[in-house]
Amino acid sequence: MVDPKRVSAIPQMGRSRASKGASYSAMTVNVVGLGEVLWDLLPTGPQLGGAPANFAYHVRALGEQVGAQADLITRIGDDNSGREVVRRFHEMRLRDTTVQVDKLAPTGSAKVELSTDGVPHFTIQENVGWDFLAVTDDALAAVRQADAICFGTLAQRCQRSRATIQQLVASSPATTLRVLDINLRQPFYSRGVIEESLQLANVLKLNDEELPIVAEMFNLTTESCGADIPVRVPAGDRPCSPIRQSPPHQIERHVEILAQTFGLRLVALTRGANGSLLYQVDGDKRRWSGCPSRPAKVIDTVGAGDAFTAALVLGLLRRMDLDEINDVANEVARYVCSQPGATPQLPLEFVQRFSAS
Repeated sequence: MVDPKRVSAIPQMGRSRASKGASYSAMTVNVVGLGEVLWDLLPTGPQLGGAPANFAYHVRALGEQVGAQADLITRIGDDNSGREVVRRFHEMRLRDTTVQVDKLAPTGSAKVELSTDGVPHFTIQENVGWDFLAVTDDALAAVRQADAICFGTLAQRCQRSRATIQQLVASSPATTLRVLDINLRQPFYSRGVIEESLQLANVLKLNDEELPIVAEMFNLTTESCGADIPVRVPAGDRPCSPIRQSPPHQIERHVEILAQTFGLRLVALTRGANGSLLYQVDGDKRRWSGCPSRPAKVIDTVGAGDAFTAALVLGLLRRMDLDEINDVANEVARYVCSQPGATPQLPLEFVQRFSAS
């Protein structure tokens, strides 16, 4: 139920607005980001962020020529920061019909500190708008029409938003790509949230720091973190400190077991400078795709994983070859690393790779 004390209306973008001659009725895919939107408070100034928001932006940008549309189901505060989020969405050509406005909680933000190699460390504000995400008619309509939904664990840190996200994902059609981008960023997280999310998902995306944590949680290694015991890390630090990585000979086995255990169609493992691995299950067929990474001048890595996920999802929906998907997803992520912030304008060459498929 929606609490009327918490919600106010915002101006809506016209659904009939055309883009380069393509109307919404002619769009080929509908993609939904589900969860947090926030301001990343970087040393160079605030940048719009939040994994689902970054994902939605990159899907819209990469799919410009094939009519891809992206909605973000999120919640902001009734404040200047929230109004600036909506203004930026208009600028980025994202629809705002599924952006909820909370009358009590503020718009989210995260202090971001960058290491010498550009890797971000987040201190994320709590009790903000997206912690009170609600099931609304607009949100239900979006997920019921979605060809793909991307959600994570961060926005499920509070029971209210956790219940909302899981209900919305479960309300999508059986044919929808339900992509779990784990994103272990909070000072604590539990096996319960991850397990429930994996049971809803059919695609999993995680990185090489998150894989060993998940492997321990589900007894894929000799050590386990327990059934539902929060794994606590210093506020603002990485998911695990010091960094743990699965031994090379275990990586593929862990990925295979995760796919088998939770009935996943695809697992994507990003490995930073080592590129990425994709593991696809299609009936009785199994396929691996490995892609090395090319050197890049890194400004910061904020949003690079979200850009990878956007390219992955759009490639899957466009039925591109798995190796081609892996290659272009790496190139998009590599480009984002070379630019400040999570949502730089993308080169036309990336857009054309999807339109040519």
